[in-house]
Amino acid sequence: MKLVSFVIPCYRSEGTIGSVVEEIEAAMAALPQYGYEIVLVNDSSPDGTFAVIASLAEKDGHITAVDLSRNFGQHGALMSGFHHCRGDIIVCLDDDGQTPADEVGKLLSKLEEGYDVVYASYEHKQHSRFRNLGSKFNGLMTEIMLGKPKDLTLTSYFAMRRFVLNDILRYSNCYPYIDGLVLRSSNNFAAVPVNHRQRQQGESGYTIGKLIALWMNGFTSFSVKPLRLATYAGALTAFLGFIYALTIVINYFTDSSILEGWSSTMALQLVLGGIILVVLGLIGEYIGRIYMCINASPQFVERQVVKKKDSES
Repeated sequence: MKLVSFVIPCYRSEGTIGSVVEEIEAAMAALPQYGYEIVLVNDSSPDGTFAVIASLAEKDGHITAVDLSRNFGQHGALMSGFHHCRGDIIVCLDDDGQTPADEVGKLLSKLEEGYDVVYASYEHKQHSRFRNLGSKFNGLMTEIMLGKPKDLTLTSYFAMRRFVLNDILRYSNCYPYIDGLVLRSSNNFAAVPVNHRQRQQGESGYTIGKLIALWMNGFTSFSVKPLRLATYAGALTAFLGFIYALTIVINYFTDSSILEGWSSTMALQLVLGGIILVVLGLIGEYIGRIYMCINASPQFVERQVVKKKDSES
C-alpha cells in the first residue's frame, strides 16, 4: 500500500484547518488502496492555529503538527513539512479550503499514469484580481527564468513522487522556492482540472511585499538570467548612447544653428544612472543572498512537533 503525505502550511486558519483535515480523511477513506498522513505546519500564526492543529495531532495518529518559531513564509513552511514526510507520494495544498481536498483522487490517478508531478488547474480562480494578476506574472517569470512549459500552470495544489521530494530535500540553502526546486527535478508534468472554491473566511496572507519577495526568490535563487538581461540592457544602452553621441557630433559640424543645451545631457544621465542603479541593486541582491547562505541562515526553525503519543516510534 502506497503512503500519501499531505503537507499543509497553516497561517490564520484556526477556523478552516479542521474542515480541511476532515475532507482529506473522507477523501482517503474512499481510496482504500492508499494509506495517508497529514503534516500541518504552523507558520507562526498570530491566532490559535497551532492550538487547533496540536489538538488534532494529539487525537489522530495520522496527523503531525509542527510549530515554527517565527514566520518563514509558505515555502519555508513547506520545507519544514517535507522533512516530516514518510510517504511515497506527497500532496501539497492550502489551509483555507479553496483547494478541494476531496478531488485529490484526480491528482493521484494522473500520477499513476507515469507522471512525476501533477498540478491542479483551475478554470475559474476565486482570488482577487490583484492575486490573479500576480499569479500570471509569476507564471511568466517561471516560464522565462526557469523553463516552465507554456501549457503548464503552477499552483499550490500538486502531487509529486518521492524521488522529486528527495531531490528537493537536498537543497539546504536559505530562500527556498518550491516551484523552482520542482522544475529542476523533472520535466514530466501533467495537470488535471479541479474546482477552485471561495475562501471560507478571512483574507489571503499574501501581501504585495510577500509576493515581491516570492518573485525575487524565483528571479535570483535558480537562474542567472536576470544578470544576463542586465548585461544585454547595458550593452544595448551603450550602443544607443554611441549612436546618439555620433548624431550629436555630426549635427554639430553640419548645422551651426543648433544650440548647446543641458536637457539632452540630463536626460541621458538620468536614463544611464537609472539603469546603473537597477543593475547594481540586482547584483547586490545576489551578493546578499550568497552572504546569507554562507552564514547558514535557516530555511525554518521548529519550536515544537506534536504527535499522538502512541504513534511515536
